[in-house]
Amino acid sequence: MSSPTWTGNDDYPAGAPITLFGWMRVALRGLVLVVIMILGIVTLALIRLIEKPIFGLRRPLGGYIPAIVSRLSLRVMGIRFQTKGTPMRTGGAVVANHSSWLDIFTLNAKNPVFFVSKAEVARWPGIGFIAKIAGTVFIARDRKEAAAQKTVFEDCLSAGQKLLFFPEGTSTDALRVLPFKSTLFAAFFADGLREHMNIQPVTVNYHAPEGVDSRFYGWWGDMEFGAHMLQMLAAARHGHVEVIYHEPVSVADFANRKALAADTEASVRSGHFRTLNSQ
Repeated sequence: MSSPTWTGNDDYPAGAPITLFGWMRVALRGLVLVVIMILGIVTLALIRLIEKPIFGLRRPLGGYIPAIVSRLSLRVMGIRFQTKGTPMRTGGAVVANHSSWLDIFTLNAKNPVFFVSKAEVARWPGIGFIAKIAGTVFIARDRKEAAAQKTVFEDCLSAGQKLLFFPEGTSTDALRVLPFKSTLFAAFFADGLREHMNIQPVTVNYHAPEGVDSRFYGWWGDMEFGAHMLQMLAAARHGHVEVIYHEPVSVADFANRKALAADTEASVRSGHFRTLNSQ
């Protein structure tokens, strides 16, 4: 999960004042979500007590818990969830466009993944806690840590895990896909990874409720996490989110990280609703 630092269009909607009924929805939905989170954490912890000694990093049973929690959370908030395509069955990396903290739920709902995020996100109030629950792999963006991070990636991949990266490097207003930063693909070309590494591009489309600002689900710029979350919980009507799984590609088929970044970016853009609507 990246910080909302994109400033390409800061004229975003501040959000309407929350009404009395809105606060009632916040209280009800919030309470149900807390219960779901607690049950999910307890269930996963109990499963891991059995899984970890036997399977190590592999999660043959525990891997289903984040998906269940995510689907239930989206349903409680009233956000309809749709998918197209098929998640790859093998371990590897997933790259997707990044629009909101809601991506934690939408990208886990059908295809459980382990998010890769910069280390400081772990210390953020609220969002850091959710990221930890989602099993986020926190890394320090320091060349001195490159070897250690490669080892972490290799361990996760050898256990059949899927690591999710946001190559845009930041979140947006949900209406566009920013250029992918090729530096984030460098780790995939390390010896021992490149030969068997597969990457699946994924497009996430947030469709705002009818009559509401089309950037409704976007979380970017200096938007506060708490205020945005309250708007999501208070909304009387919600739209839907569509997750599109594109065909995976093999890192070994690309000459360098720039070529790989360009190819996966093109795939993600091809499924974005702005691109589809312009065709």
